[in-house]
This record gives sequence, C-alpha cells and structure tokens, in this order.
Amino acid sequence: MRYPALVAAAMLLVQPACAEKVPEVDPRASLGVVQQWIYNYRAKPDYAHVPAAVRVLFHSQTFKEPENAGIYIGFIAGAIGSNPAKAEKLIAGFFPVAPEDEWVIVRAIAYSGHPDWRNLLRRVASRMPARRVMIDNYLTGRLPILSEIPLEEARPGMMDKLKRTFTKNPFGKEERKINTKLTFAGNQDLLDTLWGYYFATGSHVPIKRIVEILPWSKSRDTVDKLTVGSMARYTLASYAIRDAKLREYLRSELTRAKEPVRAPLAEVVEAADTVQIGALRRDAVAAVEELKTKGSDARRNLDFWGQVGVGAVALGCVSAAALGQVAVGIPCVIGGSASQGLLSFWQKNQQ
Repeated sequence: MRYPALVAAAMLLVQPACAEKVPEVDPRASLGVVQQWIYNYRAKPDYAHVPAAVRVLFHSQTFKEPENAGIYIGFIAGAIGSNPAKAEKLIAGFFPVAPEDEWVIVRAIAYSGHPDWRNLLRRVASRMPARRVMIDNYLTGRLPILSEIPLEEARPGMMDKLKRTFTKNPFGKEERKINTKLTFAGNQDLLDTLWGYYFATGSHVPIKRIVEILPWSKSRDTVDKLTVGSMARYTLASYAIRDAKLREYLRSELTRAKEPVRAPLAEVVEAADTVQIGALRRDAVAAVEELKTKGSDARRNLDFWGQVGVGAVALGCVSAAALGQVAVGIPCVIGGSASQGLLSFWQKNQQ
C-alpha cells in the first residue's frame, strides 16, 4: 500500500508578554508583533484593532499556504463570532482584500459560530464574486462549518462491508478518487483553528473539542490520529502551564471525563501542574516508533476485512506552530513522513 507524503510539526511555547498589557496593533507592524498580540488577546480583548491586525496578516502573505494558516483563520472566526452585533462592521474593516485572500473571509464567517452567519456571508458575497462557488458550498452545506466537522469518518458496518464485497466487480479497475471529506483526523490545521478561536474568545467550546481528540494520543491505528492526538495532549499541557484559567478548566473537566478521555487528560493536568511536559514528548516518540516498527493494531490483528491505511495528514504546522518563532519558539519542521518529522523534532528537544 502506498503511503502518502506526510508532514508533522510540533511546537514549544515561549513566555508570552505580560497578560495585563495587550499592545495596540499598528497597521504597519511586523508579523511577529501581531502574533504576540493574538496570543495575549483573550486576556484583554482589543476588538477595535482586529481589522488592523488582519490587514497585517494579509500584507505578510500569511494565507499563501492555507494549510499553515489554521490558527489565524480560527482567530478571525472567533473575533467575528464574539461580538455578533458588530460583526458586519468588523468584516467591512478587512476590505479591500486581494482576490487570492478572499477565501479567508468566507471561511472565517462560516466558522465564526455567529447566529446569523449565512446572511452575513450573503451580504458580503457581492464583494467577492470570484468566491461564489465556495460561498454557495457553505450556504448549501456541501462544506461543513467548524462545529459540524466530525472527528473522523464513520467506519463502514458489517452489512456495508458485505454489500461492497459481493457487489464489487473483482475484474473491474477501481477509479482512484481524492477524499475531500473534512475531519479532524485528516486535517491537522483544524487543531490550529481551534486554538486560534480560543485565543480570540477565551471560550471553552474549542477546548472541549480538543479534549475529545485526546484519546488518539493512545491510538495505535494510524499515524495521523496518533500525531493529532499527541499534539492535542502536548499543546493543552503547554498552554495550561501559562494559562491558569485553562488549567483550572481542564482540572474541572477531569472530574467528569469519560473513560477514554480520563487517562490522557490526567496526564495533561499533571504535566501542567508540575511543569513537566517532557514525559509527554517521550511517550509520543515511543508510540510513533512502535507504530513504525510493528504497524497498527489493526494490521497486527488482520481479519477478513484486513485492509488498513494511513490517511493523509493535511500539510500544515500542527498545534499552533503557525504562530512562528515569536510565540512558539521554532518554525515548522518540514520533510519526511509524519512519524519521521515528529520523532526528529521531539528527539532534538529531549536534550
């Protein structure tokens, strides 16, 4: 079976600027200033300067590679959704937008959680005629909004497998199709998007979604799920070390967590409380190494249906790595398979 090229990246958080003082954003500011401003935004929301910050992002060509822009999409979406009464005025402040960046506005509105996001999108559509197809796809539900994206694709049941087995032409040539279905398991940038939304709002809604991903840190099915789950666990602990409110929220969630979530969430809380996240790195390295060496659980226990693949992980900087050197500490690690990239990064940081 062919394995698609994968990219995995990880991140280290540096000490953020003083949370009590969130600097204003000069439209001519550097990307680094905006990155730090975004990180500190939830401590003291500066709604009036969001358009200026977004214009800096556009000017810096931050959205040139969509897979690396998840955290910024999430932040813009959160800003739109956080103040519904002023959302339309906020969006107007983003314009003019270069044609190649108009998709950012469309997706941010769709992901915003605004109670009237469809009409917001309809009203702004005339300013972005080149994005008519994308807009229509969101309005008709062919593209899902952030809250409707599933964690992973539903697995076929026994009857579905039987039906496929007996109806498939064994001599026919199967046409290869690109899987465009959005899932958190197959699109690492969605994890970034959740963090961006949290930075803009301080809402626990995206954190709850990240917590739901934690069981994948124990997964031995596919590299993509193991990678996303490990990064969800690592970034929750990393941010919670520096965010007392997040730490308290995770501790409260632990008391009512269901069994698959409880163990990895307990690891997050302990790592955040004791400022010891090295163990999470080492565990992820060992898990990826084991998966590389022995194969997935499903492959080790091949049954009648025994085909298991490693789905493609979307290109992009995982787990807020898109924030770059200022708020994250390192740029993305690019190259090799996801497992190689993950191992390369974490092994270097065990020194």
